[in-house]
Amino acid sequence: MLVVVPLDPPTADLAEHALERVGDDLPKRALADLYRATAIDVIRAVASSGGDLLINYRDAETLPETATDIDDPKGAVRSLTEEAIGDVTGVRFERQVGSTRSARIGNTVTHLLEREGVQSVAVLEPTAPLVGRTEIDGIAMALRRKDVVLGPAGTGELYVSAFAEPIDFTDVYEHQPIERVARAAADGATDLRVGFAPRVPLVSTPAGLRGTVLEMAARQTTDHPVPRATAEAVATFDKLGV
Repeated sequence: MLVVVPLDPPTADLAEHALERVGDDLPKRALADLYRATAIDVIRAVASSGGDLLINYRDAETLPETATDIDDPKGAVRSLTEEAIGDVTGVRFERQVGSTRSARIGNTVTHLLEREGVQSVAVLEPTAPLVGRTEIDGIAMALRRKDVVLGPAGTGELYVSAFAEPIDFTDVYEHQPIERVARAAADGATDLRVGFAPRVPLVSTPAGLRGTVLEMAARQTTDHPVPRATAEAVATFDKLGV
């Protein structure tokens, strides 16, 4: 399975955009640190799994106009990936194409499945630091029986959407994507088989951020893996007055 991580360059402006729903809870610098840390943990999880990693980055053509603090998007995401796993020889870096989030993800998935002949593609959010090798490899296994596998993150969000067959991606990621992606897969001529992965929260929502922090604290009392970079970032929040 090819695991696509749609990653913005980890700048303060773009982190504020990606984490806008928790922007009232954290200062801008903390948002940037959090986004960078969660992306590092997600990249490490993919690298530890049986999947191959593709970093799908936004460049000047698709970045929001508010992003004024980035000159080299590809260089920034490559540097972050190197920070996460060191050697990036086997990692693909491809720019996103499309005017909306749905279009960008749809173009990537459809191209990989139909043009490159990739057997299965998972799109994994960089803001789901609690995801681990077990979840990623489990999704790859599930795609042997299902055409589409969705990973709920709460409040209608997805932390991962995985495909062995393409769907009509029009507007499916714009609002409450779990319902829209499932409906696009199951409705009409496609009639694809849809499965679901275990729930993992996103730090991009207030409830998801609180849930992630609480679960990390719980894991630290056990021998269960803790997303190290995110835990280190969260530990500095008190110093920032959060």
